[in-house]
Amino acid sequence: MQQTLEIALYCAMALLVIILLMGIVNLVRADPKQASRSNKLMRLRVIVQAVAVAILVVIGFVSGMIKF
Repeated sequence: MQQTLEIALYCAMALLVIILLMGIVNLVRADPKQASRSNKLMRLRVIVQAVAVAILVVIGFVSGMIKF
């Protein structure tokens, strides 16, 4: 279970880096849809970050590092 969660965490972190790079590339562009695309990427980044934090919390519970 813990190994599966660690793999999910690494995937979420990799996806987060990809989204960040896409956002940086989008800042260089100068087309009319750049602003709306930037907002969508920012929302997606926040969602992926929330998922990564949730996975971290679950890993903490499963490993016994976080207790009630």
